[in-house]
Amino acid sequence: MTAPTSTPAAPRRLLVRGVNWLGDAVMTTPALLQLREALPDTHLALLTHEKLADLWVGHTAVDEVITFAAKEGVFTVTRRLRAKSFDTALVLPNSLRSGLEVRLAGIPRRIGYAGGWRGWLLTQAVPWRTNVTRMRKRSVAEVRQLTADSSLAASEVATPSPESHHLFHYLHLVATLGAKLVPIAPLVTVTNAEVAAVKAKFNLPDSLLIGLNAGAEYGPAKRWPAERFIATAKALQARLNCSFVIFGGPADARLAADIASVFAPSSSIITNLAGRTSLRELCAVFRACRVVLTNDTGPMHVAAAAGTRVVALFGSTSAELTGPGLPGDARHVLLSGKVPCAPCFLRECPVDFRCMKSLTAERVVEAVIRAAA
Repeated sequence: MTAPTSTPAAPRRLLVRGVNWLGDAVMTTPALLQLREALPDTHLALLTHEKLADLWVGHTAVDEVITFAAKEGVFTVTRRLRAKSFDTALVLPNSLRSGLEVRLAGIPRRIGYAGGWRGWLLTQAVPWRTNVTRMRKRSVAEVRQLTADSSLAASEVATPSPESHHLFHYLHLVATLGAKLVPIAPLVTVTNAEVAAVKAKFNLPDSLLIGLNAGAEYGPAKRWPAERFIATAKALQARLNCSFVIFGGPADARLAADIASVFAPSSSIITNLAGRTSLRELCAVFRACRVVLTNDTGPMHVAAAAGTRVVALFGSTSAELTGPGLPGDARHVLLSGKVPCAPCFLRECPVDFRCMKSLTAERVVEAVIRAAA
């Protein structure tokens, strides 16, 4: 007679090793919220890069946030973790380093996805899901072939199932600890007081406010042409009598200045905040906007999770796999360039950028107006 398999006890002190990219971090919030519901009595700590700490201010999913610096070594981090006596670790990234951190910290139970040469670092290696569409970069030769021969249009990737969205990647992992495999909307907590503070600090108007996020850190293949952002802003201002706020990092300063320059330098119609906000302030300014028009970027996910409607533009990437908010949420409008070579997931277009160029300013204007209604 085979002895019954015992179910592991619920963790008493659980460490979740967070991901390192802004958009991915936002997409982990549904999983962590489900984990919080499943383990109400567990002390849940999140280990995250210090650049992402502001996402978790006041967040109900975690009890403690532990940060590490960009140049901080594994042994320094693990010494701090050892002192906290965690009994379980849930590793969200697929990296070797994240597995090594929890192993060297002496955490007895260590859960993460299999692969990445790190199986020996985990006590429970979770198999990858095989029934979903995953991102695959096309080769330059493949892109050129697809764009040169119109008869190959049927080679387009089939529409992924809803379960292929990256939210489910993390939900599937937290399900190993009893969390529900049910998607809920990503959440970044922002208070009304924070919104009022950033509006006062940056002198934002009380009129209808539209956000413009024209950059994309991943590469130029994700960036809708600046001249189309400009044409869209002009048309929206004429039709909605709205004001704008421009978002972006320090690297987007020139791009943001070019867009702002279409209005008079002293105009209150547009406020250029590129490179001027902390991540926490960014969350609050997004919340102050009625709609954010954005490329597929990390800030796109932040805007949706802060509760703002998003019009998101996709060319080289897939709205079905990494769209903002809860998949299917009608508040957000996701526009994709439907061409044979998309999505290619390349940083730079090797041909004529037809995916993004197929998204006209007129189409985007109408989408923003619908979202703002």
